[in-house]
Amino acid sequence: MAVKNPHFYFPFNFGALPHELADYDKSKVVIFPVPYDGTTSYKPGTRDGPHAIIDASRVVEFYDEEAKKNFSEIGICTLDELEILDDAKKTIDRVYEATKKLLEDNKKFVMLGGEHSLTSGAVRAFKEKFSDLSVLHIDAHADMADLNGDSKWDHGCVARRVHEMCLVVLAGIRSLDEEQAKFIEKENIPTYFAHETLSSNDDSWMDDAISKLSKNVYLTIDLDALDPSIMPSVGTPVPGGFQWFTLLKFLRKLKEKNVVGFDVMEFMPIPGMHSPDFTAAKLVYKLIGEFYCK
Repeated sequence: MAVKNPHFYFPFNFGALPHELADYDKSKVVIFPVPYDGTTSYKPGTRDGPHAIIDASRVVEFYDEEAKKNFSEIGICTLDELEILDDAKKTIDRVYEATKKLLEDNKKFVMLGGEHSLTSGAVRAFKEKFSDLSVLHIDAHADMADLNGDSKWDHGCVARRVHEMCLVVLAGIRSLDEEQAKFIEKENIPTYFAHETLSSNDDSWMDDAISKLSKNVYLTIDLDALDPSIMPSVGTPVPGGFQWFTLLKFLRKLKEKNVVGFDVMEFMPIPGMHSPDFTAAKLVYKLIGEFYCK
């Protein structure tokens, strides 16, 4: 295992890596934890998500049985949690500034949330570097509201804000209101609803979704895209989501593109229930291997 006793002897970083594999200057990958849930609409708690994922990662095996590789050897630095402000827009701007600095340093980017609104700050920085950027938004919810209450920066508006910057493809969707449905149709936004895709053994939709994306892709995953049977630790769970291997199969098709960054958002740890923590940590580690260990 990666560690024998993570709570007493090893550094608190993703994978409990030794200094030589977690040093910022030497690491290829940077874990960027952002503990913010200021616009959460149902149950708060995603502010605790980054810490829980990092904690669970400390007992994830370094050796990946599918790839037959140890991904940690490329170096994975875990940053301190971003200092959070009370204002959603100011926090998103802070994410943008931090992301921009990481891109200037040529780091491979992994953001852990925290609520989904933060993604728009990261995408803004990536769009400045990659003019042809597109975003694959994997989520139970369309997140295409223009406003939630009087805010444009709510977590339910994030895909709308991303759409204003670049092409966005939605997958796993199984919850949206009528206004969002009409907007998606009007704007011809590529959307792959769960009832049309995940309820069938026909996986041809996966290739179709990937074909809609540009060369350079930012991947954003709201963990409620996974079915609540394997991922109950989210603020707004919806039945009918991805199972583990179906999600991995879809994400591996992204290797046809250049995944320039990714985030895993909306993890809300449940006290006493640790399995979802390990699921989230394992997903992050696998995606580091799939996209950044070339």
